[in-house]
Amino acid sequence: MRILLWHVHGSWTDAFVRGRHEYLLPVLPGGGPWGLGRAGRDWPASVHEVDLATLPAEAVDAVVLQRPDEASAVALLLGRVPGVDVPAVYLEHNTPKTGFPFAAHPLADQDRIPLVHVTHFNKLAWDNGRARATVIEHGIPDPGLLYTGELPELAVVVNEPVRRGRVTGTDLLPAFAAVAPLQVFGMETHGLAAAIGVDGSRLRARGDLKTAQLHRELARCRVYIHPMRWTSLGLSLLEAMHLGMPVVALASTEAPRAVPPEAGAVSADLDELVRCARTLLADPEEARRRGAAGRAAALERYGLGRFLGRWDGLLAELTGSSADSTPGPGEQILVPAQERKAP
Repeated sequence: MRILLWHVHGSWTDAFVRGRHEYLLPVLPGGGPWGLGRAGRDWPASVHEVDLATLPAEAVDAVVLQRPDEASAVALLLGRVPGVDVPAVYLEHNTPKTGFPFAAHPLADQDRIPLVHVTHFNKLAWDNGRARATVIEHGIPDPGLLYTGELPELAVVVNEPVRRGRVTGTDLLPAFAAVAPLQVFGMETHGLAAAIGVDGSRLRARGDLKTAQLHRELARCRVYIHPMRWTSLGLSLLEAMHLGMPVVALASTEAPRAVPPEAGAVSADLDELVRCARTLLADPEEARRRGAAGRAAALERYGLGRFLGRWDGLLAELTGSSADSTPGPGEQILVPAQERKAP
């Protein structure tokens, strides 16, 4: 199957494109949110950068929409209306930004394009209206059991913690930094210590590392902290569990479902979370035991095979194809002769 989707959420796309299909990612000379293409990612050869202005309409078997404006873009550039002329789904990555619990999803007033939420909480949080709504939980390419916990330090992965503030639980970080040094990974983490009044010796902003390096550095820290108040389930949390890290998580959104109690601690009581972090820091063997429990749970619920299987089933249903069929020679991807590389 030839699936058109924009490169919107890099970590989610990293899992999705590891299936058995052909994946068409629009690319523009200047890149940007509408033309990022592969963006230098080490993805399979089945991921193709395409120019929507020259892509034949018949080259697309299905569309995975991720932003409200994408449906009109497909109709304009390909001359095929998603949900009418070409099978389509709308993938919702996020919880509502405003209006909870009354927020209506942008596709709530139609029934041609099904909604796919990445967590059960997201489906619950949105008013999905007439749209058919389902959940396909995240899948993670297993990085392997890399956990050493050699550093009696805490780790968190969060993008733009200064700007996003309470949404990402940035205001909770000083309580953890008082227990042990805190390493913060992610985009736009510079200036974080000063912004929240923590001494630089207690909080290191590590920045946005490449995936393999991030996994190695995370796995050296004793405990993973997940302080998010109102985001969709962070894939970095699931990656930390796959690495074998024990987890201390705020009991909000999907975290109580994703993190079993035996994997660390899940609570809305900040004092309880701080106490658990202190205990795990002082007991490396207990930390390792809880990390192993978390890894087992993550592999079972968020394994790549389960994720891709669920998507295969849904796409087969939409297109009327067989979920276990393999592409034939006549189904090879149609791409422009000169594929442009992403900037």
